[in-house]
Amino acid sequence: MSTPLLTISGLTKAYPGVVANDNVSFEIGAGEVHALLGENGAGKSTLVKMIYGLVKPDSGTMTFKGAGFAPSEPRAARAAGVAMVFQHFSLFDALNVAENVALGMETPPKQSDLATRIREVSETYGLPLDPTRMVGDLSAGERQRVEIIRCLLQDPSLLIMDEPTSVLTPQEVEILFATLRKLTAEGVAILYISHKLEEIRALCDAATILRLGKNVGTCIPRDTSAREMAEMMVGSAFEAPARAGRELGEVALEVADLSLVSPGAFGTSLKGVSFSVQAGEILGIGGVAGNGQDELLGALSGELLSDAEAVKLKGQPIGRMSPTARREMGLLSAPEERLGHAAAPDMSLIENALLTGAQRENLMTRGFLKWADTRGFAEKIIKEFDVRTPGPENAARSLSGGNLQKFVIGREVLQRPEVLVVNQPTWGVDAAAVASIRQALLDLAAGGTAVICISQDLDELMEISDRFCALNEGRLSGIRPAQGLSVDEIGLMMGGAHGMEVAHV
Repeated sequence: MSTPLLTISGLTKAYPGVVANDNVSFEIGAGEVHALLGENGAGKSTLVKMIYGLVKPDSGTMTFKGAGFAPSEPRAARAAGVAMVFQHFSLFDALNVAENVALGMETPPKQSDLATRIREVSETYGLPLDPTRMVGDLSAGERQRVEIIRCLLQDPSLLIMDEPTSVLTPQEVEILFATLRKLTAEGVAILYISHKLEEIRALCDAATILRLGKNVGTCIPRDTSAREMAEMMVGSAFEAPARAGRELGEVALEVADLSLVSPGAFGTSLKGVSFSVQAGEILGIGGVAGNGQDELLGALSGELLSDAEAVKLKGQPIGRMSPTARREMGLLSAPEERLGHAAAPDMSLIENALLTGAQRENLMTRGFLKWADTRGFAEKIIKEFDVRTPGPENAARSLSGGNLQKFVIGREVLQRPEVLVVNQPTWGVDAAAVASIRQALLDLAAGGTAVICISQDLDELMEISDRFCALNEGRLSGIRPAQGLSVDEIGLMMGGAHGMEVAHV
């Protein structure tokens, strides 16, 4: 590698009770795609926040383009040539594309001139985008294009990308990779964070691995297997999920002609959704983000009410029942948005354990909280799902995204549901935790639970599902056995091939 574009030397950042980054050093060259790998809580987010000016290091130095680099805020980082696409999009649904892009610019031009520039950049880099479209009407992939184009208009030398493919279809991933390769050919360096190790192997030139805040090694991804990289991240070997043979029982949950108007202005209404899932079965539901997944989970969990007969649990109509009543009957759920929906950010893990476990774990008596039992339940979740936290008294927002996800999934799994509905169960979770969560779902099904797994991760759905279907614009495709499905068939189903023959197990 020639003279490095970015050199990081001994960066250290500590918070009360944890050292997020401990003397981290590495280099990135111009035109290089450099992966940053590590378990949840390994220090990746803190490191890129220091590069982008969101966090100030306690010690250590950075050099960028041969000069000292210590951005005091993101504005300074952007001015120096560093841009970042965050995992969670920062867009306003009620504004159009050009208006959203303008909000990220220090001195935006006239809207007409900006719209012209957006069209030029989008065409140059193969990211077609209409600057006049409302963001609320865009797919997840199109929203990501807005974020990327907003960065490209800054003419960056270094582009940081955090979990960029977590909401994309396989076809959209290929488009993104083509764009990134075009950028690197022009000399732009890319710092790439992802838990999808096969993508790392396909795209990245080098990888730095963090473990417990330390740089524990580097590798050339194309010469290193996904398992080897995962074991470098965790420091030990781990087992891939194993599917046990199991007998399917009676129909546990039946949905018949479920139609539901989305409560959100930019949501997707459900249109005649029908399916059933048996005890001991895992039904995988795929689809690009924004095609009715949140509405379907809401209708099943009881957050959104439907016709009583549209949803039946073990033959009993529950479409008008509350979430608490459904939980008491054994239908549990874990929504996609973990912070604010699945967990209350400022409440402790003990209190968050109580929020959904009060009934089935018998954590209340005559209106009074059984604090010791609730604490014990929280500690059990933390132990069995390897949640990295100083203790159960810590607030939910203090956990890394992946560790909070493990807590949320563990909280539901340990309540022994009759039916479990999960949306994006391993979103933003490291390889070892992914294997652990998927194994927990397989074990739950082996114990007789009916599992509905809504996910945008096709590898996940193919690994654990018995049958597969896809949501598109609020409609459900035909249901097919997961084994033997081709990528082309899955793509057709995700694209709206609703007439495909339904196959029953």
